[in-house]
Amino acid sequence: MDFIAGRAYRRGVLTFLAGLGFGLSLIVAIGAQNAFVLRQGVRREHVGVVVAVCAASDLVLYFAGTAGLGALVVSHPAVVEVARWAGAAVVLGYGALAARRAWRGDESGLAAASDGAVVDAGRRLRPVLLTALALTWLNPHVYLDTIVLQGSLAASHGDLRWAFTAGAAVSSVLWFVALGYGARLLAPVLARPGAWRVVDGVVAGIMLVVAVTLVAPAL
Repeated sequence: MDFIAGRAYRRGVLTFLAGLGFGLSLIVAIGAQNAFVLRQGVRREHVGVVVAVCAASDLVLYFAGTAGLGALVVSHPAVVEVARWAGAAVVLGYGALAARRAWRGDESGLAAASDGAVVDAGRRLRPVLLTALALTWLNPHVYLDTIVLQGSLAASHGDLRWAFTAGAAVSSVLWFVALGYGARLLAPVLARPGAWRVVDGVVAGIMLVVAVTLVAPAL
């Protein structure tokens, strides 16, 4: 009996680790959402809220996929199309703002990196929150990756599908916490003159590429 219980426990742990590895393989990539989290982390601006929104969104999507909503997404391609174009518009808009900051220079970012202070404690939370939500929920790839693909893989594990899903969910929490709060380690580098212009230029480029990849399949 103990042998059977031990074997079941080992299977559960291995399935959890498989889900963890799968989740990291999806999320550890340069994209619009990660670029936004990284920038907020370096600026130390509403980091907790941004991390919570991104991680909680992934948790909802992962568990929805395991619960069987993947078939619903596949059967309603119009939903994916709406998300595709709306997401491209949001990404391009954020990219344009980053490009403008890169062109003009962002002295507030330089000050935050040099003294370790929050860039603007009075900056409203709402725009940051809406941007985090938009970059997450208006990306059609997130539905295909988390609900359809992850849901299918989780289902292949049978009774252990929730262990797989739990591993994927934990990977998102670990990643966003590390990215958001670990970004401040870049502060010494970003304290150099012109560094933030480079960062914003890179962010603008990433946003442009992401926007193109979103709309390219529909053209």
